[in-house]
Amino acid sequence: MEAAAARGEERAANFKAEKQGIAAWITREAAAAWAACGAFEWVALGYLAASSVLIAVFAENLAHPVKLFGLQMLVAAMILVLCRVEARLAEQMDWRRGTFSAKFRHFWRYWYPHLFFLFCFEELATLVHLVTPGWQDAKLIAADYWLTGVHPTVWLEQFATPARNDFMQFAYLTYFAYLLVLGGVLYYRRDWRGYWSVMTYSAVGYAIGYVIALFFPIESPWFSMAGAWHGSLQGGPITATINFIEHFGRVRGAAFPSEHVAGSVAALWGAWRHRRWLFWAMLPLVVCMCVSTIWGRYHYVVDIFGGMVTGTLGYVIGSWLMKKQGAVATAAQ
Repeated sequence: MEAAAARGEERAANFKAEKQGIAAWITREAAAAWAACGAFEWVALGYLAASSVLIAVFAENLAHPVKLFGLQMLVAAMILVLCRVEARLAEQMDWRRGTFSAKFRHFWRYWYPHLFFLFCFEELATLVHLVTPGWQDAKLIAADYWLTGVHPTVWLEQFATPARNDFMQFAYLTYFAYLLVLGGVLYYRRDWRGYWSVMTYSAVGYAIGYVIALFFPIESPWFSMAGAWHGSLQGGPITATINFIEHFGRVRGAAFPSEHVAGSVAALWGAWRHRRWLFWAMLPLVVCMCVSTIWGRYHYVVDIFGGMVTGTLGYVIGSWLMKKQGAVATAAQ
């Protein structure tokens, strides 16, 4: 009996030691993962933490709050793991950077922010009524009329032709290229600080817009003013392409402030700061893109102004963050 009791005590002690060892390992890895993060991750993880708190507080307004909370935690964990893996491999010998696997994880360490932005935007379709149950479009419709004396999306219909529609839809599509092109130039030139700076500008601008959208849900003229115009915008292949994209990727809500404008303005500021020649190339396209969001009935005029403000705030706050120590993680250089 005494031998059995002794073995039991020994197993209990071993189990306790293993638990302590696992807890210590998790703590070390978590600390190392956080140390491997830069300014972009600070913003991304901060947004996930803030939205998770809102999910917990307003859980009764969601159909599946636990699933959403779990998804948030999964995305946060993936970001931390990606940063930790990159940091661990960077600690090894430099010759490994020439291997395909090293280049592959280096690529994803840099380019995953684009997927993160897409995830957050698409998630807003579920979170749009998290805090405020009803749509607030009437306020922006009134604001647009007060500013212009007309309903801009309806007034612009008189100028619509297939050729103009195609041009405006092309301008709308250019939004997807701004951050990719600017980031691609900086990545190719190995300007790592510049690269993470523009990603951080965008992350801050988007995050501000996402939070505003949670408290002030706007569904856009496309839904709220449907039937106010005489018909759909007719055009050629570009119009057909944008209609296809909107059919499968449209988010009902999150129209104010315009994330298209916010992201474009943040990227434009990034080009001004880091590649001035690219700023002048992007500027006319961004201006046309802003007009196209109203032409295509995606946004109110007030949305555009809101996007300009949040995109500029993204640049200002992002620039401040990039001055902090560790804003560009060593492993990401």
